[in-house]
Amino acid sequence: MWLLFLVPACAVAVLSCLRLVRAAATADAMTELSQEHSEEVAIGLYETAYLSGGPSRVVELAMVLMSGRGRLHLAHTGWTTVVDPRGRSRVERALIHEIGPDGQCRTSELRQALADHPTVTEIGVRLSLAGLATPAGIRESTLLAVRQVRQALLFAVLLLIAAMCLTGPGEQGCAATFAWFSLPLILTTGTLLMARVDVHPYTRWAAPAGQRLLRELRIPLHRSAPDTERGLLTAVAMDGAEALADARLRAALRG
Repeated sequence: MWLLFLVPACAVAVLSCLRLVRAAATADAMTELSQEHSEEVAIGLYETAYLSGGPSRVVELAMVLMSGRGRLHLAHTGWTTVVDPRGRSRVERALIHEIGPDGQCRTSELRQALADHPTVTEIGVRLSLAGLATPAGIRESTLLAVRQVRQALLFAVLLLIAAMCLTGPGEQGCAATFAWFSLPLILTTGTLLMARVDVHPYTRWAAPAGQRLLRELRIPLHRSAPDTERGLLTAVAMDGAEALADARLRAALRG
């Protein structure tokens, strides 16, 4: 009877692991291709923010920058209001455009709309072409493949429990059931352990080259004065809203 549980457990484990291996191979190929045809790109605060936390981090940085310079008001009630409608950069102009003609909108809705704006996604495209950022499609497919292997592991554990419940009370039957189910368990667990080394870098916004760049940028960050505007903005770009000392501003950013 337990064979009826073992077959789907093995099938799901093998298929999910093959998907993860394929996603890793595709990510490696795309990384090599991007390094061969890489283009130089200037690394500013917005590029640093994207490599550290993706589009949402770029949005946080833009909102903190405009709020600190008095061009945007972030209320703890969850609303964002335009104070100065003249944007000084493409990201700022995109933010003001997403707020709308009324000059006020919900902060949560603004964050989502600006994260999907072409101006923000273009930053990721430029960094991907430079070999610094993981292409969005590669990152999403890799995350999905890792999630499927984890689900396959959980599925195998649940089927093992069900099979053990249906197995007779004899120790030999239970031992045989556990021994056979160890195959999908070892396969999925081993694949996840290997993924921590070979695949995990491709689940981040920054590609391996971008991660090395971020480590180099973080060294002068610790040496700079945190109370200066540049130091604060760099900290927000690297670490997000958690770098802000003002709890009310952190709450306002979260909407």
